[in-house]
Amino acid sequence: MLKFKSIAISNSSAKSTFTFRIRQLAALSLTAMLVISGCGNNTATKAASTSSPAASPSAAAEASSVPAADKLNIKVSFYPMYEFTKSITGDLANVEVLVPPGVEPHDWEPTAKDMADISDADVLVYNGAGMEGWVQQIVDGAAGSDLITIEASKGLQVIEGTEHEHEHEHEHSHEEEATAEADHDHDHDHQHDESATEGSGHDHSHNDSSAGEADHDHDHGGLDPHVWLDPVMAIKEVRTIEAALSAAFPGNAAAFRANSDAYIAKLEKLDQDFRAGLQNTKRKDFITQHAAFGYLAQQYGLTQVPIAGLSPEQEPSAAQMAKIVEFAKANKVTTIFFETLVSSSVADTIAQEIGAKTAVLNPIEGLTEEDAAHNLDYLSLMRQNLEALIQALNE
Repeated sequence: MLKFKSIAISNSSAKSTFTFRIRQLAALSLTAMLVISGCGNNTATKAASTSSPAASPSAAAEASSVPAADKLNIKVSFYPMYEFTKSITGDLANVEVLVPPGVEPHDWEPTAKDMADISDADVLVYNGAGMEGWVQQIVDGAAGSDLITIEASKGLQVIEGTEHEHEHEHEHSHEEEATAEADHDHDHDHQHDESATEGSGHDHSHNDSSAGEADHDHDHGGLDPHVWLDPVMAIKEVRTIEAALSAAFPGNAAAFRANSDAYIAKLEKLDQDFRAGLQNTKRKDFITQHAAFGYLAQQYGLTQVPIAGLSPEQEPSAAQMAKIVEFAKANKVTTIFFETLVSSSVADTIAQEIGAKTAVLNPIEGLTEEDAAHNLDYLSLMRQNLEALIQALNE
């Protein structure tokens, strides 16, 4: 994997050069979009036409004591990065999500307008670990400019993603390795602060060994990027974002730290509730639509059995479906989990075949309109996931 460096240089000439390059890319992208606009559905066009983040917290601007001109302009890739970042900055920044509400982020690509907006921002926060396939051109183009790029997963032990984890004997070694990194220590230290300020990329040592799986995982490089679904990993992502923002804007460091501490206290309580709720369940394995819950499973002693691979839109083969059905019958599985932003047809088919029910296990890759209407957020959606798991694993 390439290493992307987070750079904050006050250089108006470099900023102008970077902005010009981005706007050139944006103009080319817009021209291409106009040429193909009549040729069927286009992911970027669809994303642009979807309701803007006005339906999400990114546009719910509250009364502010900070003048608008003094606020930081921060773009984030998708919803969890929004909540983590906004919880750190509070009223000191306008934080906006690039992926619109209701859009599945794995294969989303920025529009020409998105590219221009990013070039005008102070900061871009993204998850990394292969989640955002489009981000490399932005990070590379930002070198020598004022745009600060922050990779939230920097320094975390990223595991390989597998299409059917119960079939891979090497899975447990990765779980142990990642568990050692994500140990249950909530001492609020800054063990990742230095790495967060030095750069925004990390070396994924599993990349070469997983090359055979990369074609199935839509630009993830065979790596599992879903670290935010483990509350312990989420805490580390929050600290990484906080450290990078504090290094770039030291005048706000105390406020960033206070806000982070308050939000992390909520994440710690979430972790404690997951640990208590899942410790003594009757069963430890669960079937889910795609392989998004590996970190959560390893953190709390569970086994994820994904129908598809790392991308939720990946369709399993007939042979894979048969193996899932066989596993479900042999282990008396009563619930097949699906998710909110993609079709549940595969999960429905398996559930009908074995006489099971379906339920939502939300990867929280974005908010639906219903989520936004009910003011749901990462914490409340994770608690819904916990309730769903407790019920399914005790039947």
